[in-house]
Amino acid sequence: MDTLLNSLLEITKNDMYVLGITLFCILLFILYIANIVKLNKMKKEYKKFLEKVGNGSNIEEILNNHLDRINKVITKNEELEKYCMKLDTDIKYCIQKVGIYRYNAYKDTGSDLSFTLALLNEKNDGIILNGIYSREMSNIYAKPIKNGKSEYKMTDEELEAIKRAINVTDITKDE
Repeated sequence: MDTLLNSLLEITKNDMYVLGITLFCILLFILYIANIVKLNKMKKEYKKFLEKVGNGSNIEEILNNHLDRINKVITKNEELEKYCMKLDTDIKYCIQKVGIYRYNAYKDTGSDLSFTLALLNEKNDGIILNGIYSREMSNIYAKPIKNGKSEYKMTDEELEAIKRAINVTDITKDE
């Protein structure tokens, strides 16, 4: 083993070995310079290609602009989704159901000029308006409605208007 090591050390002391290593390093340096030149040439060709594809504009800039626009659209869609969810929540409390019942409160008036109007939300909460017409006067009464019922005594006409609102029948049709 020692002899092999000594032989290798003797070879490295030889001038030819040093010359060979030097030439090899010069060759590697020349290849390195050639690769740098080729790489720069490829970069220039790549830029020209991107400009041709982008009709004179840099396609990289075009793609970045589109990505920015896409991100803005995504953000706007998220905002619209939140807004729609809020509308879905809010609409539960809006008047969605209407029921009207016209009737003749007094036989001497000659027409169905009195009415009961139920205005309810999704949960059947709301109000009922009862307009009673007579020749001498006209009165309107209101009662709160919770879950289709009122804590106040209800007339048959008021119950009919609530029934029509809950069943979503034709509000212009009288029975």
